[in-house]
Amino acid sequence: MAETNSPNTDKTSFKNRIARAIQGLVGADVPSPNRIILLRDANSDGVAEEQSVFLDHLYSPFGMALIENTLYVANADSIWRFPYEAGQKSITAAGEKVVDLPSGYNHHWTKNLLASPDGKSLYVTIGSNSNAAENGLQAEEGRARIDKLDLSTGKLTPFATGLRNPNGMGWEPQSGALWAVVNERDEIGSDLVPDYLTSVKEGAFYGWPFSYYGGHVDTRVTPQNPALVASAIAPDYALGAHTASLGLLFAENSSLPAAWRNGAFIAQHGSWNRRPKSGYKVIFVPFLNGRPSGVPVDVLSGFLTPNQDRAHGRPVGLALDSTGALLVADDVGNAIWRVSDTQMEQALSGR
Repeated sequence: MAETNSPNTDKTSFKNRIARAIQGLVGADVPSPNRIILLRDANSDGVAEEQSVFLDHLYSPFGMALIENTLYVANADSIWRFPYEAGQKSITAAGEKVVDLPSGYNHHWTKNLLASPDGKSLYVTIGSNSNAAENGLQAEEGRARIDKLDLSTGKLTPFATGLRNPNGMGWEPQSGALWAVVNERDEIGSDLVPDYLTSVKEGAFYGWPFSYYGGHVDTRVTPQNPALVASAIAPDYALGAHTASLGLLFAENSSLPAAWRNGAFIAQHGSWNRRPKSGYKVIFVPFLNGRPSGVPVDVLSGFLTPNQDRAHGRPVGLALDSTGALLVADDVGNAIWRVSDTQMEQALSGR
């Protein structure tokens, strides 16, 4: 589990100070511990009785990927690799930098990782350095995209662009396609623009900053690029405006009831700038024949107080434990929640 937060290198502005103050009210503005924690449930009772520092002295780490005997870690400014052996309880090796990533003042600092099925590549999410290119397009060089890292050469190339703040990624089990959740732009109303879940096509452009949901032009952005807007692909599935959808996990390997296995779990961190608040829960999106096929269903909620003035928690990352139970990282509750098949059966039956 990555214990992390922003490196606080964002550009200083009145708007950013206001945003940080509001985020602080929901417990989201704390110093980054810059480490990875090992949690181990050795006796398989569903509780991690072992907790220890696995790897530290990192720089706002977020994404992790284990490929054979190598652990890859995405810091806010670079990808590193470390030797790993099964059962190892800590890593003391210095590690080796694989490649630098765009950083600068790092508005969207989280960098996530996903290994290709053959283990030869890593897919890397890199968010934009602004809301809607207000700092100029030069500040967005190499950003708002998903890159592909060839592990044999160390070469990093763009896979898809125009994705404002992509985060969770996963391989859809039927089609084998790459899917991602993406956070869209702010400050054009509480109901625009929806965050989304989408298949990610190689070489595709998804609109940011010039447009959203295909050809809907954002007139705040100058200069515009009509030719690029004309090529913009509309995403597959809207997740609601300002939900801050972060974690993505396809559910086919879970041990949860069958109704929850053909589709995707999504962790919604929650809005800081919307009334009423949105997100602050984990949802399930059903799939059929490799595509979303229905409305989202709440899986885990209750993270907001009844009057929405305080957050008990904010879901971020998702994973499955060795039994197939769903694990949910909560960076305000400072907890990992575990949702088992027994709990889900009771919820589905109304007990």
